[in-house]
Amino acid sequence: MKRRELIRLCGSALAAGAVAAPALVQAQDKVVWKASDVHPLGYPTVEAIQRMGKKLEAATNGRISIQMFPSMQLGGEKEMIEQAQVGALQIARISVGAMGPVVDDLNVFNMPFVFRDEAHMRKVIDGPIGQELLDRVSNSPQSKLIVLGWMDAGTRNVYSNKPVTKPADLKGMKIRMMGNPLFVETMNAMGGNGVAMGFNELFSALQTGVVDGAENNPPTLLAQNHYTVSKVYSLTGHLIIPEIFVFSKRTWDNLSKADQDLLRKVSREAQIEQRALWDAYVGEAETKLKAAGIKFIPTDKPAFYAATQPIRDKYGAKYAALIKRIEETK
Repeated sequence: MKRRELIRLCGSALAAGAVAAPALVQAQDKVVWKASDVHPLGYPTVEAIQRMGKKLEAATNGRISIQMFPSMQLGGEKEMIEQAQVGALQIARISVGAMGPVVDDLNVFNMPFVFRDEAHMRKVIDGPIGQELLDRVSNSPQSKLIVLGWMDAGTRNVYSNKPVTKPADLKGMKIRMMGNPLFVETMNAMGGNGVAMGFNELFSALQTGVVDGAENNPPTLLAQNHYTVSKVYSLTGHLIIPEIFVFSKRTWDNLSKADQDLLRKVSREAQIEQRALWDAYVGEAETKLKAAGIKFIPTDKPAFYAATQPIRDKYGAKYAALIKRIEETK
């Protein structure tokens, strides 16, 4: 082959490559992020992430979209954390309770009665304390996660088939708690027998009597059909635990700065939207539960507060300065 012809052919190949390359890159850049939640479609945390996905799709002309896997399709919270850490899952909504063993500082929110009420909790997570804790998770080499924002999970109360108005009422009762020693010990201090168990195992355990009850917010009691096997909701108010939604650091590190900024923006909007969705959903859930015959029982909260003081003494000592800041938040 003549030199001139060879140069011409190489030039043609390079030109073709230059035309094809953008199309190839564009095709490769189109991504579908997997998101997961233990709750069903329509639940505020699920709905907020789906809305976030629509915003991402619109802002990137379809280049980035989110596929939601609700209702524990990809496992419980522990499994979702593990999948996000290795990049098999991009977005997971998880309770701070489940993240406590991963990033210890979060356990300050896991202590009983650390917040006066939900309004107090929101002030704390929306302020400097909330941001500091999010940053600690994102910057922790152990977490392998980027926290996108907070989500509201209301107040947790005990549900079973008998009223629980004071610590003595819990004697001999096996109550499911999230898999964190702090929660198990909290229930033990309240008078019951705390049992660590995955959320995905709970309905069957309630049905078969493996546990006598559990504790959670009204929307979860309704959405997970636990009200069909537990008829009494005792307003112990022992835990007000916010939730977080996280992003796989492995995926994050491969995003452009522009995509990271966009994700931060829509995540902040999702945090605010979820709160409005949550407030409406709680009202609807309580109405439906009462209509289904669930009894809402007032309790002696000061008695439960006093009973759990040893837990705050034991676990709160190392967070003393932080707890003081939480208490001073108005």
